[in-house]
Order: sequence, then structure tokens, then C-alpha cells
Amino acid sequence: MSISKVVIPAAGLGTRLLPATKSQPKEMLPVVDRPAIQYVVEEAKASGIDDILIITGRGKRTLEDHFDRSIELERHLEAKGDMAKLAAVRSISDGPATYFIRQKEPKGLGHAVLCAEKHMADQSFAVMLGDDIFVSEPPAIAQMIELYNNNPGIIIALQEVSDSQIPLYGIVSVCKKQGKALLIDDLVEKPSLKAAPSNLAIVGRYILTPEIFDALKSIEADKKGEFQLTDAIRYLMGSVPIYGYKFTGCRYDVGSKLTYLTTNIELALMRDDLRDDLRKFLTELIND
Repeated sequence: MSISKVVIPAAGLGTRLLPATKSQPKEMLPVVDRPAIQYVVEEAKASGIDDILIITGRGKRTLEDHFDRSIELERHLEAKGDMAKLAAVRSISDGPATYFIRQKEPKGLGHAVLCAEKHMADQSFAVMLGDDIFVSEPPAIAQMIELYNNNPGIIIALQEVSDSQIPLYGIVSVCKKQGKALLIDDLVEKPSLKAAPSNLAIVGRYILTPEIFDALKSIEADKKGEFQLTDAIRYLMGSVPIYGYKFTGCRYDVGSKLTYLTTNIELALMRDDLRDDLRKFLTELIND
């Protein structure tokens, strides 16, 4: 059976983007003209996913409101004859069924995934982080689903990072290459440069098998009281094949102030309606 369900964890506190995220989920901060999480949902839709589960937390009701229909707004746009905006608004709630579960305590990514156990109904599923935007053709998660169909097991998206970034990520050790799949024999969460087994970092896309839930129940919390998905995957090493995949495309992290700003600029420069004027403004700004 191929992958038809996705979990999008969006319950984090977003402390790196305070004070903007005090009352606004970081996943709802606009990137050009749409919330960051909408890019993630659109990637899932384009990849054939027909069941989307978003894990939310306290104060994140705006996530549910965004993906619900707004009849009043639709009627207003229709009365004005603004059909382009009407189509854009309607497309947000069209397509796959979208569900929401609240993570009652911020206990880490692993715990957020564990909240999805009953919904997954003993199926393999995708996980897409709500503050990581991937731009690629075909979509990154579609690339990983195709890989899963030929290599059933856990699949982790990988990206080469610089030495200075290694302590910020989970890093993998690869023991064998099987076509596009890289067989992983170890994972280290945020190692020092000296202790890192490679420069291949775990980034925000996963395919997980049902065994992940028992693993998440078996691991211990870290020093911050959080349950890490990386630890649960490592727990399954030897019992479930674990593959890495260096996706084709670009990834944009909107989780910090600098990367949020640069992501807005880079994605705006990809837009035909914004590119020329923005490039002119940036050139004038730099030369001023």
C-alpha cells in the first residue's frame, strides 16, 4: 500500500520568532502572500495525499480557521467579481480531508507524532514539518513516496549542510547505497562537528512505518522533557530498514528570523508578478 496520509506537526511554541509568535502560530506567518503551512499542505495535495492531519496546540485555532471555508468572504469576492481571489480562497479548503488534533503539552516532535497513532490506523504515513517549505518538481514528499514504494521502510529526507550547521541538526551515518536510497546505520542528534558521522542532516520530511508508535512509547524524554523523533527512529535500527534520501529541489526554513526573511525574498523572486520590481528595489537598496 502506498502512502495516502500525512501528519503535519504544528504545535511548537515558535520561540525563535517572538514576539511575532506570542499570539500567532509561526506556521501561520505569511510567506509572500500565504501562510507558511499552506505551502506544506499544497505539497501534500500535489503528491496525491488524500488525508491530512495537523497537530496543533493551545492558541493555534487560526490554523483550523484558515483551512475551513469562509462563506462570507467568498460571497463578498463573488459580488465584487474578483474571481481570481475567489478561486484562490476556495482552493485552500478544497481537496483532501483535513483533520486537527491538539497536542496538549509541548513535549517535542516525537510526542506530536505519537498523537497521530489512532488516526494512522496501522498504516505507513508521511510527516511534513509545518515550518519547512520545499520547492521541487516533483514535490519532495512525492519523490520520497516513490522511493518508499520500491524500498518499504522508514525514509528520511537528507540535505548536505555546512560544518557550522552540523550542531543544529540530526546527522546520519550511511553504510550503503541502494540506487537513490541510502541505508542508514546510525543517527546522532545535534552532534559536535568532531562527533558528526557525516554532513548529511535530517530535514523536515519523513516516511514512517507503524512501528514508530511503539518506539515512541519506549524511548525516554531528553533533558528538556521532550520526546525526539530521531531517538525513536534510532530505537528501530536493525528491526526496520531506515533509508535516507537526498531530495531534488530547494528547502526553506522559516523557523528563525533571518531564514524567515530570506525565504520571503527568495520565494518572491520566483514569482512572475513580483520578480522584476523586487529585484529593482533590492538593487537600488544595495547601491544606495
